[in-house]
Amino acid sequence: MNAAVRAVVRKAISMGHKVFAIMNGYQGMVENNIKNLSWEDVGGVMSEGGTFIGTARCMAFMKTEGRKVAVRNLLDRRIDRLVIIGGDGSLTGAHYLYKEWPEHVAAIVKDRQAERRKTVTDPSELKSYEAEDEEFIKRHSHLTIVGLVGSIDNDMCGTEMTIGATTALARIMDAVDCISSTAASHQRDFIVEVMGRNCGWLALMGALATGADWVMIPEYPQPSDWREKLWDTIKKGKEMGKRASIVIVAEGAKDENGKPLKSADVKDALDTKGCEARVTILGHVQRGGSPVAYDRNMSTMVGSRAAEVAVTDERSEPCLVGILENRVAVTGLAASLHATSSIEKAISCRDYQKAMSLRSNMYAVAHEVVSILTRVDFSHDYPDSHRRMKIAVMHVGACAPGMNAAVRAAVRIGLINGHTMVGVKNGFEGLLKDDIINMDWMSVNGWARQGGAFLGVRRQEPSKISYPAVVDALKKHNIEAVIMIGGWDGYETFVQLNKRREEFPILKKIPIILIPASISNNLPFAESSIGDDTALNNTIDALDKIKQSAVSTNRVFVVEVMGSNGYLTLMSAMASGAEIAYLPEDPPTLTSLQRDISALRYAFSNNQRRGLVINNEHASKVFKTQTLADLFEDQSKGLFSSRAAILGHLQQGGAPSAPDRNTASILAFHSVKFIEEQSKKDTTAAHCIGLVNGKLTFTSLDDVDKEMDHKNRRPDKQWWWTLRDVQQVYGLIYPEEKQEEKSENSNVQK
Repeated sequence: MNAAVRAVVRKAISMGHKVFAIMNGYQGMVENNIKNLSWEDVGGVMSEGGTFIGTARCMAFMKTEGRKVAVRNLLDRRIDRLVIIGGDGSLTGAHYLYKEWPEHVAAIVKDRQAERRKTVTDPSELKSYEAEDEEFIKRHSHLTIVGLVGSIDNDMCGTEMTIGATTALARIMDAVDCISSTAASHQRDFIVEVMGRNCGWLALMGALATGADWVMIPEYPQPSDWREKLWDTIKKGKEMGKRASIVIVAEGAKDENGKPLKSADVKDALDTKGCEARVTILGHVQRGGSPVAYDRNMSTMVGSRAAEVAVTDERSEPCLVGILENRVAVTGLAASLHATSSIEKAISCRDYQKAMSLRSNMYAVAHEVVSILTRVDFSHDYPDSHRRMKIAVMHVGACAPGMNAAVRAAVRIGLINGHTMVGVKNGFEGLLKDDIINMDWMSVNGWARQGGAFLGVRRQEPSKISYPAVVDALKKHNIEAVIMIGGWDGYETFVQLNKRREEFPILKKIPIILIPASISNNLPFAESSIGDDTALNNTIDALDKIKQSAVSTNRVFVVEVMGSNGYLTLMSAMASGAEIAYLPEDPPTLTSLQRDISALRYAFSNNQRRGLVINNEHASKVFKTQTLADLFEDQSKGLFSSRAAILGHLQQGGAPSAPDRNTASILAFHSVKFIEEQSKKDTTAAHCIGLVNGKLTFTSLDDVDKEMDHKNRRPDKQWWWTLRDVQQVYGLIYPEEKQEEKSENSNVQK
């Protein structure tokens, strides 16, 4: 929420407007606890959990008279545009306020007129006041409301992701990861209860990210014999060698008869079977802590747009600014509230199919993937048309967190579908050296939460690979399909292999699918790659610590980050509140450096205590990170010192984030399905899978080649580039521009 507040404040100020904070929500509106906010007031808040302007439930606001008082307090400051950040309750209250606004304004003016008549007797003076009242009513006849959804439950329609949900999911993932190691050590089964009210998003995504064995959510009720089915799954897992099981229960879970199910019910069911089960209720730990990178950036994006809408829309209905298809979108607030309440009604009426259909498409996909990955029964009667294949899984390119999760999902889904799964160690090098292993269910147990790449990676130049030898190896090992999970080198190599289909006809019979995995997020036809979210979180964790160091010493840090393109640089700059970012697509120049140094001197001369500059490792061949740090200090005129820091490979390490794990599993699931569909054709083709505009796409490698900027190792089109303007709004104030703005607006009141 703090990142959203910061975005609204700074965007509105940059547009020349005055911004107020209503402290403690509607309570502050009723109690007249309203404060003006400056640019500096929202500095340094992005990394803080909670909300620094406060939030509270207000019984007075739930009554008409209370809302009238709130309107009077707003109008005393001439406020008639609100950006409201909250859940469906807060936004429903906003909708009531909007509908009642005209009558409250009229009533307030009427009250003023009545008070005035007690003291003013001159008819001409009263007439003058009446004219002012008419102008006042005309000027403030409309209340502009822009809503941003702040809810860890991710239960609001009109946006596919709500502020705080991804951070709450990260807390759940971290807790379950810790519990899993304890459970395995003691050979105990654990039941973890998570929040979510009538929405199972946290439970479902938490189960997918942690490799849980069972999940209970409101939208998919448990059958009447759920105790037997749960025990059967856990028992078979133990027979296969699992030392412990994890069950995740959403707080709104129910059985098919509508009876609520709690973690205690699950414990009792397992205890009767002789299990030594333990319960952990995570509670409000899910709400706390520093927000993850995604929440910071998403909040900045929607907050910036909310400010624009608030000051430009004059007579529109209340709207909601959210994320749809991976883009900022503006929808009607009333329609979003109605759709949200429809889901709750469907659940209460036990129309669970309708409730599931009203959630986002990815919600249903995630549930399907979890349902398959939690199965341990391989006894299926496949139709004659079902072709069982030998599928190879391999990596090519640099390591990316989440690769293991993708391998785990591909292997287990392939096994369930009757295929033989093999792992190729160390990419093409392992293929040519016959370093290939058979993979069973337990060989990938626990891989979802592990960083690195257990199959191994090798970065090999496509020009140095013997493609005839690769084809011979595929024949030798009778490999009938290939899943490659990797980055730019993998894409380039398979593009070259695909060009040799006429030379080697066997390639026309082998379905090939590429899954994007790269911390740079520099692959075509994929707006998100496995590993980029983890790398971004690793980066902002380091930057937060660096900022704490810098503020105590009046220092500017120039921090170098990895990436063949500017994605990681731009997003980490936006998430950390960095003043400056240098990208390969927008490198530093003598002119820009002179301007940036001047702005830094201006900021530090006005009591700024720290500065943060993010420099991409490939931004400039001349202005390297240490050079920039030396230049800034030399030109600082004693206002600040400067230091360089190179984050290096810490950005690639650590346990993968929940979004990376879940994206990996979902892409792997659909990759296996795609291979099965391709195998039915007389001629197959090589494709890549990716999420574009939030939707799954499959693209031929012939088309992929056309979109690859081979020289710069990035796609020709990069969706995130439009965010450059957003990031720069929240950076430095340039003194010459501030002076120009002052002279232009000196006679204008905004």
